Amino acid sequence: MPQVVRKLTKENITKMKAHYEGKLKATPPGAIFSAKTEHAVITAYKSGKVLFQGKSPEVEANKWGISETNTANTKHKKTASGHSYAPPNELFTSSHIGSDEAGTGDYFGPITVAAAYVRNDQLPLLKEIGVKDSKNLTDKTIRLIAKDLIKLNIPYSLVVLHNEKYNRLQSKGWTQGKMKTLLHHHAITKLLKKIDPEQPDGILIDQFCQPNVYKNHLKTEGKQLQEKAYFMTKAESYSIAVATGSIIARASFVKEMDKLSDIAGIQLPKGASQKVDQVAGSILRKGGHQELSKYTKYHFANTKKAEAYQ
Repeated sequence: MPQVVRKLTKENITKMKAHYEGKLKATPPGAIFSAKTEHAVITAYKSGKVLFQGKSPEVEANKWGISETNTANTKHKKTASGHSYAPPNELFTSSHIGSDEAGTGDYFGPITVAAAYVRNDQLPLLKEIGVKDSKNLTDKTIRLIAKDLIKLNIPYSLVVLHNEKYNRLQSKGWTQGKMKTLLHHHAITKLLKKIDPEQPDGILIDQFCQPNVYKNHLKTEGKQLQEKAYFMTKAESYSIAVATGSIIARASFVKEMDKLSDIAGIQLPKGASQKVDQVAGSILRKGGHQELSKYTKYHFANTKKAEAYQ
């Protein structure tokens, strides 16, 4: 869908709203107003950006000044992927699925993986409500944005690998890489069924291993890589869909950590720091290794370190 964006003053946005008074429609989150004409849907945001999208957005946009950006022609940085599964630049402005995970480096808590489907006409709105790499957001902000994503009915699929199952798989010889592979695959498969018969222009997975390793992990479980799947490191910095998946996965991880903290009767810290070792030591002191394994990725080096604090 053709799109044009203008950057306008608050005064001009006020004039716009008055101009389109008879054509106003429901205002989306983060917007000042939205209106629909025969040429385009016009949405003005609190940041001063105004999005025009439809069959002839330039007809309306040209009434209000010089274009700041035309999202259909946005250029993206090329990255050296070292494999043939690098996404084409046009994927970032298309309707695509993005998949990311949270909790993989945390001693306490599960691994959460989320896949999200973002249509190209939703990209500007998601940027406006603050969707970006979750590593650059606080957990409080992530939770707020995740609620907005649910209100907007962004299609997504969430998979949670709880600690006890994680530890069982690890004891059977599964690497964390294999676990993440199957979690991503499951989340994407569920989402493809949810949006069927609509088909995404592509699937972008935040890369944590080489694609051939990912494919081999799938093969050992009798599964195959989905069509039009791509891999990219730090994909959440380029793809709004991956950033959306990242935020949903992180929000779920934070929620699960709160649940585990309530069960353990102690605030479980994130990460894998000395503070984590100290809290793990207090759990060891009260309930032993079996109790500790309920809340942790037990094979992490923190388990041994925690013994010094029990």
